[in-house]
Amino acid sequence: MSLQGKTVFITGGSRGIGKAIALKLAGAGANIVIAAKSVEEDPRLGGTIFSAAAEVEALGVKALAVQVDIRDEAQIANAIKQTVDKFGGIDIVINNASAIQLTDTENTPSKRFDLIHSINVRGTFLVVQHALPYLKKSTHAHILTLSPPINLDPKWIGPHIAYTLSKYDMSMMAIGWAHELKEDGIASNALWPRTTIDTAAVRNLLGGEMLANMSRTPAILADAAFYILSKEKLICTGNTFIDEAVLAAEGITDLSGYSVVPGATLHTDLFL
Repeated sequence: MSLQGKTVFITGGSRGIGKAIALKLAGAGANIVIAAKSVEEDPRLGGTIFSAAAEVEALGVKALAVQVDIRDEAQIANAIKQTVDKFGGIDIVINNASAIQLTDTENTPSKRFDLIHSINVRGTFLVVQHALPYLKKSTHAHILTLSPPINLDPKWIGPHIAYTLSKYDMSMMAIGWAHELKEDGIASNALWPRTTIDTAAVRNLLGGEMLANMSRTPAILADAAFYILSKEKLICTGNTFIDEAVLAAEGITDLSGYSVVPGATLHTDLFL
């Protein structure tokens, strides 16, 4: 399966899951747009849009590094314009940029509430909105949003209502776009990991090295994304996928190679 010559616009692609997906799709021949905020490296996080783009180009494809804060619609519009100017169009949009806030109602400042919704919800919506004219022209149009199945078990809503709302909103958009854009030939799906993934967020915000060692590497999501995005448009749309299920459908059931620590007991991710 090849994505040769396709153009992928990915938000938050300078590190972690976003970069892993970018490199996987680059390896399949896609040109990659790294649309993210980091232009100077933060030692706690690692990576910039430029270092990620350099890794992509080392795989023999073209990359574009563009600084974008998706809270700013003008920056989104500029990034889309730069993408089209360089590559002639857009085939795939990956909504990976997201902010996390695991606090209850009393301890969620209004500024943080606004931040996570302006990135996770409004930003995701506007990225797709601005990319739509070009997705409609593509012969292989996909939207992939990194968000979970909608699970109304109160244990996922009660502890951190604001964050849960924002992630479920992302999933509702993914499902809604599958219906809205079907006649335009645009597939839309969501993807979420069964286990925690070893990222800067896990190490710095959630559980440190202990949780990272109970996690899988970002490669599992990159591989799952590849299989979803390689499908002919509309064969695969309207799903809220779990990475393990995507791989199982491809006949891949031995997932041991994705564990950060071989044989470790894995920690189930949020919302599952």
